[in-house]
Amino acid sequence: MSDRTVASSAGAELPKGFEPAGIEQRWIDAWARAELGTADPNSGAESFAMVIPPPNVTGELHLGHALDQTLQDIVARWKRMAGYDVLWLPGTDHAGIATQNVVEKALQREGLDRRQLGREEFERRVWAWKDEYGNRILDQMRRLGFSVDWSRLRFTLDEGMSRAVRKVFVELYREGLIYRGEYMVNWCPKDQTAISDLEVKYREVEGKLYRIRYPLEGEAEAALEVETTRPETMLGDTALAVHPRDDRYRRYVGRTAILPLLQRRIPVIADEFVDPEFGTGVVKVTPAHDPNDYEAGLRHGLERIEVIGPDGRMTEAAGVYAGLDRFEARARVLEDLRAQGALAGERPYRHMVGHSDRSDAVIEPRVSTQWFVRMEPLARAALAAAEEGRVRFHPSNQFKVFREWMTNIRDWCISRQLWWGHRIPAWYDEDTGEVIVSMEDPVARPGQRLRQDPDVLDTWFSSALFPFSTLGWPEDTPELRRYYPTQLLVTGYDILFFWVARMIMMGLKFCGEVPFRDVYLHGLIRDEQGVKMSKSRGNGVDPLELVEEFGADAVRFTLAAMATPGTDLIFSRERMAGYRAFANKLWNAARFSLMNIGDGQEALQAAADAADPTPATLADRWILSRLAELVPAVEADLGKYRFDEAAQRLYAFVWHEFCDWYLEMAKVTLHGEDGEQRRATRGTLLAALELLLRSLHPYMPFITEELWSRLPGDRGLLALAPWAAVQEEWRDAEVEETVGLLQGVATEVRRLRAEAGLEPGRRAPIVLLAEQEERRHGLEALLPWLLPLVRAERVDVRARADGDGCLTGVVGDVQVLLPLAGVVDSERQRERLERELARVQEEVGRLKARLDNPDFLSKAPAEVVQKARARYAELAAEEQRLGQQLAALAG
Repeated sequence: MSDRTVASSAGAELPKGFEPAGIEQRWIDAWARAELGTADPNSGAESFAMVIPPPNVTGELHLGHALDQTLQDIVARWKRMAGYDVLWLPGTDHAGIATQNVVEKALQREGLDRRQLGREEFERRVWAWKDEYGNRILDQMRRLGFSVDWSRLRFTLDEGMSRAVRKVFVELYREGLIYRGEYMVNWCPKDQTAISDLEVKYREVEGKLYRIRYPLEGEAEAALEVETTRPETMLGDTALAVHPRDDRYRRYVGRTAILPLLQRRIPVIADEFVDPEFGTGVVKVTPAHDPNDYEAGLRHGLERIEVIGPDGRMTEAAGVYAGLDRFEARARVLEDLRAQGALAGERPYRHMVGHSDRSDAVIEPRVSTQWFVRMEPLARAALAAAEEGRVRFHPSNQFKVFREWMTNIRDWCISRQLWWGHRIPAWYDEDTGEVIVSMEDPVARPGQRLRQDPDVLDTWFSSALFPFSTLGWPEDTPELRRYYPTQLLVTGYDILFFWVARMIMMGLKFCGEVPFRDVYLHGLIRDEQGVKMSKSRGNGVDPLELVEEFGADAVRFTLAAMATPGTDLIFSRERMAGYRAFANKLWNAARFSLMNIGDGQEALQAAADAADPTPATLADRWILSRLAELVPAVEADLGKYRFDEAAQRLYAFVWHEFCDWYLEMAKVTLHGEDGEQRRATRGTLLAALELLLRSLHPYMPFITEELWSRLPGDRGLLALAPWAAVQEEWRDAEVEETVGLLQGVATEVRRLRAEAGLEPGRRAPIVLLAEQEERRHGLEALLPWLLPLVRAERVDVRARADGDGCLTGVVGDVQVLLPLAGVVDSERQRERLERELARVQEEVGRLKARLDNPDFLSKAPAEVVQKARARYAELAAEEQRLGQQLAALAG
């Protein structure tokens, strides 16, 4: 069977059950042959563009990627079917720290170190690794059916993107927005690089406050006591400080204290940064290892003594502790302080400790010469754009988070002490110290010695340019003119500042316009216990394993249906299994439909009739009216990025309205004798199925494409077919009201049958009572559909009842009766009901006694009392219902 044509008797060929594994690869290949995702700038159609959040080349697809890209693919497929020229641009990120770590670990297994190889050979090794392993995630994206424009795939170290990075750096430097300076930065001893403030994650830990005595020079037994959580840093103390208005210590300002263990003389200074309420009111000042102390050191001209090196080990300045790991040194320092009588006490203390978001190592504040971006002017422009509505956040409360970041922004440390990444385009004259920053590598003059800065740029620097660097900027390309700014960005709320804000800043700065109009920020995926999924926690789930188990469509539909704005997603296998069952329900509905539209010429006639259906029955008019409401509602949901609501709307419609009601009602006509009505119903049935396949395709592309290919006629790919279109004249409020009555009566009959304990196959008489003659005529008109829906032996429509012994229910102004005589074994039913009633009455009695007990009401938690009351009310209603059933039997 080809991709584009199918036999008109395909319904008979459709297997009984849906097996995803048998069809998914076929459609992946078909979409590739059709170049489904390839944008066409010359199409003349209105454009719609998105860029993918570029996953790291080190990574494999995780559920977060699957969620993120599923939502984007839903939009891309919908817009493509709606006639837009869609560019969904894919790419991957070189991921500096992560990729370098992976390759270094591989070298360690070979007994090698990058320094042995040298920079050039190491970079060659990383490129080889990237070529071999770095595109795994792209293959996984294909498995989930993501329709990106593979012809425009980008990598953040591509030549064109690298040139864009260099131009941005050079221009910002020349404007004074990039500068180099010595500052205290966050240092990761494990990765041995500076990281930005945003890459530091603070966790509350159980620690201790240690009280250390600093003797005062020239005064026997006199000492100042200091509390600290990091006694190992005292080896780098160059002062003690007190608040200038703290009367307890004013007389000590200007005195000299003696640093324990090293016996170094240090001054006692006064500075307002000291909190007199914390600890003893005296603090140690370690300018090389604390941000506040660093600033105080500058104010007072204090020496900076680095005692913890870049590798987390103590330096020569630490004396006898040199070479020890920082935490080993802490234990040794405490031991020696105790031995000297300088440790005055210790107490438990919970405090926040910064950890590297990448390596999880405890961060060390460290003075270092780094490159920075001056953020305030860039942030000011970005905030103004958002306030003016030029970029909109979904959900809207994320704007408050964005505004908070932009208002309290700090300069961005962009240099990283790595070898893999965009090399900083700065050279230093070894003799004069001149700094040269340029687009092209400078050529040294005779006798001049130039050295390029060894550092690379933070990965987020190149990612910040992604919406325009991928379109050919700084060249004025046709793609840039057509697709920038893009319309939508979909990503997780956790990188609102890491990536989203920086893209807005850079887009405004270098293209004069925001990079996207809408930002949809989805939640994170958590396991069934509510814990964020991650490799380090071991609670992650491979989406491709889920694809193998449930099929790609069920995985996609689950993720989209759970994507409620502003909330995280709780992963549920049970829910995924439910959507796998939904796919099977759709499959079987299509199978039924195809088997009932006939073969050969009949099927082709149904296809022709489906193009402009002429409904001949109540059921046909009803389903078209319901579709006329569904399709615009789904479009509206997608337009508001309510992927969850559109999914739930489609699920409910297919499962209940189409399968449970319409197909059952359509059987009356399809199996009837009226040929004209049968033909009209075949056309309507096929039209409804087509509309549902079109509407579901963005969510469930594989099953819908497969079923579409089985429909009669030469149809082409569903992915390239027009979006669902309905006609306003299909809407029919009167028909919907009539079928609503039918559904209400059928549902009530089914409830009464269940109460009576009737077996599903047992037919029973039904009586419908209505006082108004018009209502009775309307009910009689519904009997052809009602009889098969409720398996009724007969249905009598009357003005009043003529006997007792019935179970009763009410639907509006209609009373529904199920006569019990001759239908159920009265004696067995009575015994069953009496046993059930006795059980309920016993539980009612226990609960009543509990609720009548004042001690329970006053001492039990409010939620326990409320739960007991709710259960009591539920049981009381059940008691009443059982009593009514017994009375009906007695009648």
